[in-house]
Amino acid sequence: MTDFASFESYNATPRLASLALSPDGTRLVTVVSSLAPDGKTWQGALWEVDPSGEREAVRLTRSAKGDSSPVFAPDGSLLFLSARPNPLAKPGESKEQKALWRLPVRGEATEVLRPGGGIGELRAAGETVLFTSSAYRFTEFGDEDDAKRKAREDAGVTAILHESYPIRYWDSDLGPAYPRLFSVPLADAAAEDVVALSEDTESRLSDKDIALSPDGKWAVHGHSVDVSAAYGRRTELRLVATTGGPSRVIASEEGFSFHDAKFTPDSAAVVAIRFRESTPDSPHRRDLVRIDLADGAITPLAPDFQEEPDHPVVSPDGSAVFFAASHLGHQPIWRLDLVTGEITKLTVSGYYSDLVVSPDSKTLYALRNSVDHPPQPVRLATTGADQDPERLRAPGAIASVPGTLTEISTVVADGRTVRSWLVLPEGASADSPAPLVLWVHGGPVMSWNGWTWRWNPWLMAARGYAILLPDPALSTGYGPDFIKAGWGRWGAEPYTDLMAITDVAVERPDIDASRTAAMGGSFGGYMANWIATQTDRFRAIVTHASLWHLDAFSGGTDSSYFWMREMGDPLTRPERILANSPHLRVADIKTPMLVIHGDKDYRVPIGEGHRLYFDLVRHGVKAKYLYYPTENHWILTPGNSRVWYETVWAFLAEHVLGQDWERPELL
Repeated sequence: MTDFASFESYNATPRLASLALSPDGTRLVTVVSSLAPDGKTWQGALWEVDPSGEREAVRLTRSAKGDSSPVFAPDGSLLFLSARPNPLAKPGESKEQKALWRLPVRGEATEVLRPGGGIGELRAAGETVLFTSSAYRFTEFGDEDDAKRKAREDAGVTAILHESYPIRYWDSDLGPAYPRLFSVPLADAAAEDVVALSEDTESRLSDKDIALSPDGKWAVHGHSVDVSAAYGRRTELRLVATTGGPSRVIASEEGFSFHDAKFTPDSAAVVAIRFRESTPDSPHRRDLVRIDLADGAITPLAPDFQEEPDHPVVSPDGSAVFFAASHLGHQPIWRLDLVTGEITKLTVSGYYSDLVVSPDSKTLYALRNSVDHPPQPVRLATTGADQDPERLRAPGAIASVPGTLTEISTVVADGRTVRSWLVLPEGASADSPAPLVLWVHGGPVMSWNGWTWRWNPWLMAARGYAILLPDPALSTGYGPDFIKAGWGRWGAEPYTDLMAITDVAVERPDIDASRTAAMGGSFGGYMANWIATQTDRFRAIVTHASLWHLDAFSGGTDSSYFWMREMGDPLTRPERILANSPHLRVADIKTPMLVIHGDKDYRVPIGEGHRLYFDLVRHGVKAKYLYYPTENHWILTPGNSRVWYETVWAFLAEHVLGQDWERPELL
């Protein structure tokens, strides 16, 4: 049982991710991550879940390096990735990179392939394994690539020469090795049998956008192409035989990128997400399309669907496409009938991911989570609206949370309805009203619609706080007009929406309107900063990985083109930067602020945190700076995560509850 008053208990709760179903539909495997024995890292292990829900889950693998990315081969063996050492290798031969391993139906796991650049993505079908691996430019995969790695290491060279953009991604430097796509025969796979399927180019392969046909003969992959100096790149889809040879473009449209391709059972087409690239005047938007492989015809499959489809899965009988899409504070599973075009919402509540369909196309398996429960595997029928799926037995279930979850909403000036989750701690009442913390989600084009390990409201509820989790303008799940309302106007409608829903919350008798705070990370951190410049209604503000100086951010972020497509070029169209940059309004801040930032954050570079803290200090604002030299956009390691919460609790206790400042023991 998870005790949310104890961070040790919370951190010890197993965390599930990924699902794989065997070809005969009798075995379901997930990845369960638990604390390592030293408590400093997370270790993934493969667990088998009974698809019928009758038996307890069984652990399949153990490794100090962790195991991930399970994929069943047609023969029923289980492929997975791990950096565990090969017990059959000679001393010094087994490298640290992720290798491909194979666990037979009976017997021990054995290493299949360990390229010098490791393995990133993995697919299997027919007699083929499809994978991505990083290799150096102008080198052949295998011995030549390994020699280049060793030569750089021996010479002490870490430099990277870039000749294209981008150069970083989230917390990773791109280059000097870049992802390429490869295939290898499933039987007796060896390095000498690997076939290169993508070009040797600098950061052009969209390495997560790969698909393998059911017969294993064809692969589709994403490929980035240049658009212009103003708009960067877009992604097209290419088709290539898994035996090698030239690829050909099957989907390429100006103003659009294509992602998440999935083959139809007959391998005659793929279903994919078409992503309309944003401009300063129009938000980006996703729709579902069918791409015919013979003539490249692109057919919209759900042109009137108002939400944002994601991660489509085609049923084995070819009758339907299943996908997830945010909707009113949830992320349901939707079914699109490929004959009639009818769309059915299959689930009532919760956030669903990792969809897999049974071989007979009658059953769906998925990971379900919600604001008040972490991910768990579930089973439901592939037809029938508004189902409550059956929970399957697996680690990581929790018995209860320390409080209750409710919803509130309000209608704002332009007629939109702004809704929010409200977490209430146990005992909150008119006689004992709870202090309120407004939490603003990141994104910004996302929603508070599921469980979060990083920003968990129940850890706050266990300490007596009510948590407001609103979806302001720019949030998903409310149609395209809701996103457009805040597009390029971050300091306008998103801010007024947040204040309007906060007004509704503090009118409740079980909320103490005199003791409130605001928090946010990423876009939520931006909003926390903006709130600080606009009002002194809150007693404290916590800002994590936040945007501050928008002009500097435009060129410093890892995805400058994406940002400038919304806010415009600060040289030629500076209006939005000037209207929305909180750093220009620092003199108006009166509220005490806690700044948190990780040095390895490339999405919101560390300079934003440094500059924010300096500006607060020089303007006399009561401020503290929790700086992480080794963390990124998220604080991921167990020890640093604990210190994050302890510092936030201490800061809020001082300014919201009026207690003495208590410095966390390890700081």
